[in-house]
Amino acid sequence: MLILLAFVVLCASLYLFWRHVWFFRNPQRIIPPEGTGILSPADGTVVYVSRMKPQESVINIKRGVKATLNDITKEDIARPKILIGIFMSPFNVHYNRIPVSGKIGFIHRHPASVGNVCMLSMHLRTLFKRPPLYRNSTHIIGNERTVTKIEGEYRGKELACYVVQIAARTVNGTDVYVGEGCQVNAGEIFGMIRIGSQVDLVITPLEGMTIKVCAGEKVKAGQTVLIE
Repeated sequence: MLILLAFVVLCASLYLFWRHVWFFRNPQRIIPPEGTGILSPADGTVVYVSRMKPQESVINIKRGVKATLNDITKEDIARPKILIGIFMSPFNVHYNRIPVSGKIGFIHRHPASVGNVCMLSMHLRTLFKRPPLYRNSTHIIGNERTVTKIEGEYRGKELACYVVQIAARTVNGTDVYVGEGCQVNAGEIFGMIRIGSQVDLVITPLEGMTIKVCAGEKVKAGQTVLIE
């Protein structure tokens, strides 16, 4: 009985430490020099990378369920974009960082279409490396999300960038620490999502841009260059 009680206490202590201490860790990051490239907004696993037109259904989640750019951003996107999705497991660092320097154009919060659904399918597929990593993950288009638009400049050209924070079923909050009109620098923390979640980067492609990551790769917020 004492052994069982000790085991229960140990498990409870580990959970409380993870949930209230380790989960909120914020390790230092080595931010690449300005102009090096477009940085990852989140820690985690890349689950899809695509060049897509606004109404092009390139993510086939499951039979009869496809995702367009406008489904993901909940915005009326008029030009082709580069889309990169990053899944954040409960064990990743959950602070989100600015991918490119600029000004916050808007912050739009969108409620879930029905209710937040579980991200277990994506969690398991990333854990066991079973492509496509987004299969059966209807949270991509249905869960609540916060869309932050950054109006920036990259290598002398204007650049529109959207960061989409997608909440999981168990998420306690999607936080954004900056306001509309604020000037932000690449690599700075701008928000976080509590517990498992997903962050998508949507960016206007410029001539000469090269995507540096592919599905299945691990990335770090504010440090990994996604596009150069």
